[in-house]
Amino acid sequence: MNKSIAGVLLVVVLSGCSGLSTKQKNAATGAAIGGVAGAVLTGGSSIGTVGGAAIGGVIGHGVDSGGKKK
Repeated sequence: MNKSIAGVLLVVVLSGCSGLSTKQKNAATGAAIGGVAGAVLTGGSSIGTVGGAAIGGVIGHGVDSGGKKK
């Protein structure tokens, strides 16, 4: 896949996140980063990619980006 197609897909996917809460956005970002990291660390293994996305999503959901406690 070339870079222009990947860029267009990224914009389309991220534009669908406009109605999400902060925790949901953090979880989606964490899943994306975790999926890429899992793929890189395991040489493109499907299990590594999915595992990394799952772990990244959980960590991202737990992050409090606003810094405010309720």
